[in-house]
Order: sequence, then structure tokens, then C-alpha cells
Amino acid sequence: MIRGPRRVVGPLAPYAAGLRPALSASGYAPTTIHRQYGVFRQLSGWLSAEGLGTAQLTEAVAVSFVQARRRAGYGAVISIAGLTPLLRYLRRVSSVPLAPASTTDHEVGTLAAYRRYLEQERGLAPLTVTSNVLIAGRFLRTRRLGGASEDLTKITVGEVHAFVLAEANRLSIGATRASLGATRSLLRYLFAIGTLSRDLSVTIPRIAGARLGTLPRGLDAATVGALLGSCDRHGNVGRRDFAIMTLQVRLGLRAHEVAAMLLEDIDWRAGELTVRGKGGRIEGLPLPADVGEALVDYLQHGRAVTGTRAVFLRAAAPPAPISRNAVVMVSRTASRRAGIEVVGTHRLRHTAATDMLQAGATLREVGQVLRHSGDATTAIYAKVDQGSLQRVARAWAETAR
Repeated sequence: MIRGPRRVVGPLAPYAAGLRPALSASGYAPTTIHRQYGVFRQLSGWLSAEGLGTAQLTEAVAVSFVQARRRAGYGAVISIAGLTPLLRYLRRVSSVPLAPASTTDHEVGTLAAYRRYLEQERGLAPLTVTSNVLIAGRFLRTRRLGGASEDLTKITVGEVHAFVLAEANRLSIGATRASLGATRSLLRYLFAIGTLSRDLSVTIPRIAGARLGTLPRGLDAATVGALLGSCDRHGNVGRRDFAIMTLQVRLGLRAHEVAAMLLEDIDWRAGELTVRGKGGRIEGLPLPADVGEALVDYLQHGRAVTGTRAVFLRAAAPPAPISRNAVVMVSRTASRRAGIEVVGTHRLRHTAATDMLQAGATLREVGQVLRHSGDATTAIYAKVDQGSLQRVARAWAETAR
């Protein structure tokens, strides 16, 4: 049950009355609006306690608020991304200085040129380009917020190392590796176009950790059942989420591949599914009966009538294609409903692979379904094929004797 709104105190109080109607007009669900109002109330109270007003709500202040909430035990419930709806509202009705991207004109130009370089010169996948540009923007803003000049010719090794340490302190090993890789890319680009007189990318250390050092963690049948069972298949969102997770756990589709699915990608007569994969690759997969049934249920009874050709639509009005990030949140939200540890989309992909191995598929066949570019990528799953490993171990031991 959603309780009535509690009174907002602090500098944001004059804008509290208009928040709920504004979010509702933007198509947000009542539960989301209620949650946003609670964050809004906390933000206003925190600003008051810090002696800050609306005019001081900069990006650095928003980051400080999120960090303070997390130190208070709120975990990942409050994030910068989660503040976006209410900050967008405040920008419309007050003097909040936080720009939509908190980026100066000079940084916008640099990032636009860097994006063109990644797209046209490097030919990287759209998702990789977007990720690299976001990290590059974070590096540039971090420098500026730290008091450095906007003149990129003056980037120092100390500034690079400060960013590296900040990223390592807040991210996992895998995320840190990706962030530092993108930062190296930006620094190499700035050196290549003559902005930097020396290549500072070589000053960024490599992150220790073997690529195949971890064991893929698939889910057991009971956990998969709990995830799928948490979906209310009498509702539109429940039908959609059930179909999405069935695709992921049976065929190992990545989040962006699910988001990119079009109605014409499903060949019902041939029983095949076209997948728009990484690097622009178009590949076909067989359509299992249970996946087809989940898709039919959603398309016939859960999908809004709209002109868009995307298979999966977002929950909020107006109907529009679902985003990659929304797909990522499907299994995470289902985990909370089921009362189990958080399950990410890659766990579902691992589950598809391990289930195929246990059913007798070869590593080559698993790699074909997961659409790996080479056998080396699939090799990690050899560690979970216990039967094969035991046969190899026995043969080796007998030979040694």
C-alpha cells in the first residue's frame, strides 16, 4: 500500500506540490512516483542540513548527496541515475544549475569529435561507443570539478592517476578495467590529434586479474523457476518480463539484443529468431517452443497497440521501445520480488550455457548459440563441464603412473 506523501522541509519545499503531477504527466507509474517523492524529500532535508539552497545543487553536490545516503545504509537504492526524473523537474521549475549532462560547451565539442572518431575511424559497436564517451565525459568533468583548467593540453599524470584511484575505489574489478580502458582510449585519441604532446595512456596501470580466473555462475532450476514465477502473467509488464527472461535463460540473449528485437525478426513458420548482435552482426537461432509460447502470450495479450516495430516496449506511457538498461533491470527486479540474491542478465546467459553443456552440447555448439566470435571466449565454460574434466583428470593420472 502506498502511503500519503510526507511533508517536505528544506529549500525544495516550494516545489514539492508540483512533483507528483509532473511525474504522472510524464508517464511514470504510481510506485515510481512515490519512490521519487521520497528521494526528493530526503534531498531537500539533506540540502537544509548542509546549509545549501537550490542554487547550489550542482553535479558535485548531487554526487555528495548520493554518497551520504549510501554511507547511511541506503545501498544502491539512491543513485545519480535515479535522481534524473526529479532533477529534470527541478530544472523546469527552479534555478537548479545542474545541466542535463553537466557538460561545458568545450567538453561537448571534444566528446562529439571523440564519438565520431570511435564510430568512423575505429568502427566500434554503438554500445561500446556510448560507454566510452560516457566514461570520457566523466573523466573530463572530474578534472574540471577538481579545479583543473578546461584546456586539455594541460592534462597531467597526477590528474590521470587521481581519476584512476577514484574509479578503483568505487567500482568492481571488471568495471574498473572497462573504465580505465576507455580512459586510455581517450588519452590516445587526444595524443593522436595533437592535443597532448605525449601519450599519457601509458601511465594508466593494468588491472590484475586473470580473464578466465572466475567460474561462470549459472542458476539452478529452482532459482530460475523462482525468477520466472515472480512475474504476474495476468498483467502486461509481467508477461513482458517473463518473455524477456525466458529468452535470456534459454538462448542467452544479451540485454541490448533483447532491446533490439523487431517483430519481423521472429519467423513463426520456420521457427527461427534473428538476433542483432554485437558489432552489427545478424545471426539466426532456432526458436524453442517455450520461448515461442512466452512471446505469443506477450504479443497477443501484453503488448500495447503501437506503430513501433520493436518487440518489447517500456512500461511507462507513451509506448516506446524498451531500452537496454530497462532489460538489465528486469531480472534484478524479479530477484527482489522472488526474495533471492540479485541476478544480473549475464547470470542468465551463463545459465543458458551451462544448461546446454549438461544436456550434452559441445563447447563449439554452445559458442554458436551464444554467438561468440571465437572458441577462446567459450573456453571458460570448460571449467563447469565437470564430466569432461573428470575424464581428462583420470586419463592424465593414469598416464602419469
